[in-house]
Amino acid sequence: MLLPVGRLTVMRAVPRGKFLEAMSFVAIPGLVGPLIGPTLGGWLVEAATWHWIFLINIPVGIAGLLAALRFMPNLRTSGVGGFDLGGYLMLVVAMVSVSLALDGLSSLGGAHTLVVLLMVLGLAALSAYWLHALRSPAPIFSPALFVIPSYRVGVLGNLFARIGSGAMPYLLPLWLQLAMGFSPAQAGMLMLPVALASMGAKRVVTRVINRMGYRPVLIGNTLLLGLMMAGFALMWPGQPLWLRIVQMAAFGAVNSTQFTAMNAVTLKDLGAESAASGNSLFSMVQMLGMSLGVTCAAALLHAFSDWLGASSGAQSLPVFRAAFVAIGVMTMASAAVFWQLRQDEPANAPTVSSSDPG
Repeated sequence: MLLPVGRLTVMRAVPRGKFLEAMSFVAIPGLVGPLIGPTLGGWLVEAATWHWIFLINIPVGIAGLLAALRFMPNLRTSGVGGFDLGGYLMLVVAMVSVSLALDGLSSLGGAHTLVVLLMVLGLAALSAYWLHALRSPAPIFSPALFVIPSYRVGVLGNLFARIGSGAMPYLLPLWLQLAMGFSPAQAGMLMLPVALASMGAKRVVTRVINRMGYRPVLIGNTLLLGLMMAGFALMWPGQPLWLRIVQMAAFGAVNSTQFTAMNAVTLKDLGAESAASGNSLFSMVQMLGMSLGVTCAAALLHAFSDWLGASSGAQSLPVFRAAFVAIGVMTMASAAVFWQLRQDEPANAPTVSSSDPG
């Protein structure tokens, strides 16, 4: 709930021509969490108990609450209609059923009959919501949003590209600890280059997109991101530390570029009347993509463990390598979605109107 509200505030407070630059800038403080979190989490697990990786969020949440009360502008929209409770319940049933069905295929070990029933229920609820939204005067997410070409491609591209990006925070710490022999604290510290490079890339990606346009950046960067994910399969226990750091930093920079470009191209052409609904749907798709990434990663590890007969330690290296390659190929395939973007002009114009292609 926090993510769409914060982003919507930026959309309403910043002129359209400054949107890309603003989205890149506000993401930098947000990377403080990924910068501190893995290292602090690894230390807490070793020095205290695993419970503290959850309890540490309480003081952070209180600090965020006080900061929001002090600095957050209280923007309001007039003429807001009633809440679409029926549509909301259909979406809840659809998302929960599909997520549980996919989890049942991987980590939960659910019975095949239950998995099929959950999947059918989820798809039926999603179809019911679509029909409901077509006839409702004020649905939560209007089908008219998908009339906007950049939004349509951006949402679908985010869904599939974030499966790979969502799998990596799950795969990397497991791989470092189970296959490479790192302690939790060491694995957390090795994630620092990812976060630092992500912060550094935020300022560069704005200039790259302004010069080249969204379409070539997203196509090329998605392919590069998939290659880098697959490239983790080339790591080995005796690899020099500096090479690991360079590989982690390069992945962080490319992954950060991907997020910035995908977010901006999805939201840049939304008008004021559709900003709230479109931004909320986009956030839901982001969360769904990341959860599917964890599900896919767990399923791949389980499947490759059975096929390769690996158990633990060094024997699990082939399992993780195969999973990294599979995730990389999946991510590269999502570049075909961004191929559907119209060729846009370099974004050097002072404004971006809703009629601009891309």
